Amino acid sequence: MTHPCRRFLLRLLALPLAGACCALGSPGACAQDYPSRPVRIIVPFAPGGSADVYGRFVAQRLQEALGQSFVIDNRPGAGSIIGTDAVAKSTPDGHTLLLMSNTHTVNESLIPNKPFQLMRDFVPVAPLSNSDLVLVVKPALPAQSLADLIRMAKAKPGSLSYASSGQGTPYHMAGELLKVMAGVSIVHIPYKGSSGARADLLGGQIEMMFDAVPTMAEHIRAGKVRGLATTGKARSAVLPEMPTIAEAGVPGFEATLWLGVLAPKGTPAAIVNKLNAEIVKIVSNPEVQRAWAAQGTTPMVMTVDEFTRYLNDDIAKWARIVKISGARPDQ
Repeated sequence: MTHPCRRFLLRLLALPLAGACCALGSPGACAQDYPSRPVRIIVPFAPGGSADVYGRFVAQRLQEALGQSFVIDNRPGAGSIIGTDAVAKSTPDGHTLLLMSNTHTVNESLIPNKPFQLMRDFVPVAPLSNSDLVLVVKPALPAQSLADLIRMAKAKPGSLSYASSGQGTPYHMAGELLKVMAGVSIVHIPYKGSSGARADLLGGQIEMMFDAVPTMAEHIRAGKVRGLATTGKARSAVLPEMPTIAEAGVPGFEATLWLGVLAPKGTPAAIVNKLNAEIVKIVSNPEVQRAWAAQGTTPMVMTVDEFTRYLNDDIAKWARIVKISGARPDQ
């Protein structure tokens, strides 16, 4: 019979071997066995939003392709910090992933004292999609165009306000970018989610907001709100009659909502590359591209290295805007 101390020593010596499977022998050893159990994708936002919807879409197709469950776990709170920190602290074996948005690249400068740093504690896997936003105002507001709105804002600085789904979100930062690039002073009113802000806009309690194109298109067509411009480089396929903000008087303006997948730092490269390849297959599917285009969404296809550069560039972009605008996480 094996001595208890010897059994303990054998168990102890065996522990690192499981984590070293990709470093020893064939580089693809771990990737071939991955996933070996259900994968959890933490979405640090409330259910029902774009991150949740597109995250579930991709999770279902990863499950079909890889033969294991990919389960969405919504962990909203503290401007995405709670759910993101949970992933940062998880085992880096590919079985816990993060569904992120450009809220995360904004938070690198907006909330510098958070418990993690994006490029230090995570490894980029793949982007998913990019969606335009639309600037809408309540019908009672006299502005019939973006030029009218800018004139009003310049005539009475601080008299107009815009709502968003919370600090650091793409909806918030689109407003901050407009303030900086148009040279206007407009007050930010943060909500705890886009649904509350949207309800107050439709009810006439707030003056304007940036929101997702598919969500607002029906309200624009019904005359419940007035759409002034969209935020992408090109006109939206959903609202082709509406100019972009760049066309309407603020050249160079672009502020979209994009989504991507990250893994904890230390996740084996073979697993990261396998996930990237599968996600690229999903978003490159012609049927997926047609369905997403009908919603004003563009699939994003990048290698791991390309996505890494994209993240670094986006972090730098929003750091400049946060600094110039004076945006803070408490306003």
